[in-house]
Amino acid sequence: MNEVTQILKALENGDRCAASQLLPLIYSELRKLAAQRLIREPSGQTLQATALVHEAYLRLVIGDEHRIDDQKWDGRGHFFSAAAEAMRRILVENARRKSRLKYGGDVDRLELDDIEIVAPEPQEDVVALDEALDRLAQVDREAAELVQLRYFAGMTLPDAARAMNISPRSADRLWAYAKAWLHHAMMGTAG
Repeated sequence: MNEVTQILKALENGDRCAASQLLPLIYSELRKLAAQRLIREPSGQTLQATALVHEAYLRLVIGDEHRIDDQKWDGRGHFFSAAAEAMRRILVENARRKSRLKYGGDVDRLELDDIEIVAPEPQEDVVALDEALDRLAQVDREAAELVQLRYFAGMTLPDAARAMNISPRSADRLWAYAKAWLHHAMMGTAG
C-alpha cells in the first residue's frame, strides 16, 4: 500500500492530522491536473489553478455541503476520480455564477488592446456539458467517470484506465462511446 493510500485510510478512520500529510504528497499532481483543465476554459476565466486545487482539496478532505464522497476512498485512483468530480463541480458553479445577470450575464468584458479581428473559436459550454454528463452517468456510470478523468482532471487515456482499473483497450472503446454519446446529448438527440 503506497503512502497516499495509507493516509487516505487514516483520514477515513477519522485522523484529522492525516489531512496535513496528504496535501504535500498530491499537491503537484492536483495542480498539474487543474492547470490542464483551466487551459480548456474560455478566455476571461478568473479562477486560477491554485485556487481550484485548494477548493477541491477542501471539499474532499475537510468537506462541505458539496462533498462528493463520505471520505471513503478505495485508493489513489478513487481519490483522483473524486478530485476530478470536485473540480468539475467548482468549474460548473463558477460558470453558472458568471452567467447570472447580476454578474453581467452574457456580456463579455473586452480590453481594447486585446481585441483581434479574427473569427472567434467555438467555446465549450461547461454547464451544458455538466448536464449531459449527468445524463450519461445515469446510462453508463463508467463512461461518465472516464470523461471526468479525461476532461476535468486532464488525465491521458492510459492514466485514466489505470485509475479506473480497466484495460487501455476498454478505456479506448469507452472513450469513443462517451464522446459520441455526449455529442448527441449536447446536440439534443440523446437522452
